[in-house]
Amino acid sequence: MPSFHPARPETVFTYGAPGLKFGVGARHELGHDLAQLDARRVLIVTDPGVAATGAPGEIAESLRAASIEAVVFDRSRVEPTDASLVEAIDFARAEGPFDAIVAIGGGSSIDTAKAVNLLTTNDGELMDYVNAPVGRARAPKQPLLPLIALPTTTGTGSESTTICVLDVVSQHVKTGISHARLRPTLAVVDPELTLTQPAGVTAAAGLDILCHALESYTARPFESYEHKQADERVPYCGANPIADMWSEKALSLMASSFRAAVRDGDDLAARTEVAMAATFAGLGFGNAGVHIPHANAYPIAGQVRDFRPADYPADHAMVPHGMAVSLTAPAAFRYTFAASPERHLRAADLLAPGADRPDDPAEALPQVLAAIMRDVGIPAGIGAVGFTSGDIDSLVEGTMKQQRLLATAPLEVTEDAVATILDESIELW
Repeated sequence: MPSFHPARPETVFTYGAPGLKFGVGARHELGHDLAQLDARRVLIVTDPGVAATGAPGEIAESLRAASIEAVVFDRSRVEPTDASLVEAIDFARAEGPFDAIVAIGGGSSIDTAKAVNLLTTNDGELMDYVNAPVGRARAPKQPLLPLIALPTTTGTGSESTTICVLDVVSQHVKTGISHARLRPTLAVVDPELTLTQPAGVTAAAGLDILCHALESYTARPFESYEHKQADERVPYCGANPIADMWSEKALSLMASSFRAAVRDGDDLAARTEVAMAATFAGLGFGNAGVHIPHANAYPIAGQVRDFRPADYPADHAMVPHGMAVSLTAPAAFRYTFAASPERHLRAADLLAPGADRPDDPAEALPQVLAAIMRDVGIPAGIGAVGFTSGDIDSLVEGTMKQQRLLATAPLEVTEDAVATILDESIELW
C-alpha cells in the first residue's frame, strides 16, 4: 500500500447507520413504525413510475387506516435536478407542516425526500447546502424530521447514507449534499417492493451495489489520514474493519444472485439476496466512502446528450447513476490495483469464485466486472452512451470537481490519471 505519511495518523473511525427493518412484508408495519415516532401527519415522496405500481397508494391508505394523515408527492424526477428538488421542496413547504417524511422509490425519490427534509427544517436555499465547489457546503443548524425510506430498487443505498445526489443543470455536473443529519431514521427494506423493478433498472442499480462495495473495500484506509478533531469528522472516513465486513458480504451475495435477479424479476429469493447486498453495500460505503468510479459518474451523467436507457423514463436523456458509475470502473480498478493488490484480487475471487486469473493480476477485477456488465446488458463503455475522445477534457474537469470523493481514493488522482481512465473506458469490449 503506498504511504500517505500523515504526521499524526488517524486512530479513530466512525460508523453510522439507520435503524433497519428487513424482510418480505416489512412495509405492512409502517403504520406501527410511524406511531413509535409520534407521527400523525406525514409526507410520502415517490415518483410517477413507482406511483403507477400502486404501492405508494396502498401504503398511504394503510396509514390513513391507522389514523395517520398521508399527503403524497409523486413527482420526484428520476435522476433529480436542482429544479426538481426545488419543486418538491416548494410543495412540502406549502402543504406542511409534517411530523415525518416517508420516501418510497429508488435513490431518486429517497434523495428528493432528503432535500425536502433539509429545506423544510432549515432556512436558506438548495445551493447553500450543495457540496463545494459547486455549492456553498453549508451545514444544517436545525434537526431534521424523522425520515423512513422504503427502497423499491436495489442499488443506490440511499436508504442507509448521508448523501443526496442531484444534477446542477446550469453547471452540467452531478454533485450532492452530504451531512450526517440526512441519514434516514429507519430503512424498511421489503424485497417484494422490488418485484416491479424492470430488468434494465435492476442491472444498472445492481452495478451501483457492486461499485459501492468495491470502492469502499479499496478506499484509502482510515489510518492513512491525518488525525482529526471531533468536529472535523465526516461520514466518509476511509476503509475500516466494519465497512470491509459489509462490503465482502455484499460481493458474495451479488455473485450468487445478481444475474438471476436480472434474468427473472419474479425470483423472490434472488431479489431478496440482491436487496440484502444493496443494504450491506450501503452500510459499507456510507461510512468508508467511494472514489474514482463515482467521481467519474457525476460528469458522465451530467453531460449526457441523447442516450435513453431501456426501462427508464424516455422523456429525457440520462445515464442512470449505477450505469454511469460502472462504465469507468474496470479502468479505475486497473489504476488502483497497485495500492492494494490483495484487496483487488480478493474482490475478484468473491465475485467470480473459482475463476481462472489472467496472467496480469491487475486485470483480474476489471475482467470480472466487464463479464458481469456484459451478462446483464450494460453498455460497453462511455462511447456506447454517446461520448467520444473529444469529450474527455470536459469529463476530466467534471471529475476533478468531486474532491470529496477523490479524497477517498487509495492513490493520488491527477487530471492525467482521470484522462487515461476515461480513454480506456470509451470501449470496454
